[in-house]
Amino acid sequence: MDSTGKRLVAIPDARHNLGGIGHTTIYDLINRGELTKVNIGRRSFITAESIAAYVDRLNDANTMRHTDDPRGAA
Repeated sequence: MDSTGKRLVAIPDARHNLGGIGHTTIYDLINRGELTKVNIGRRSFITAESIAAYVDRLNDANTMRHTDDPRGAA
């Protein structure tokens, strides 16, 4: 969960939290199942849990790439 305790993040805020990614990119992530979108009425939100999990996967992939690099890139 994010530092404010919110469980749902509005899409514009989720885009900002992910480094200012674009509208198309966030919907690509939703369509690929990387982020979980829920609706309340006509409003759409991304679960804070799916944002955290996505960032963790990015970090893990980056860590694996650097540990597998024979040059020892940091």
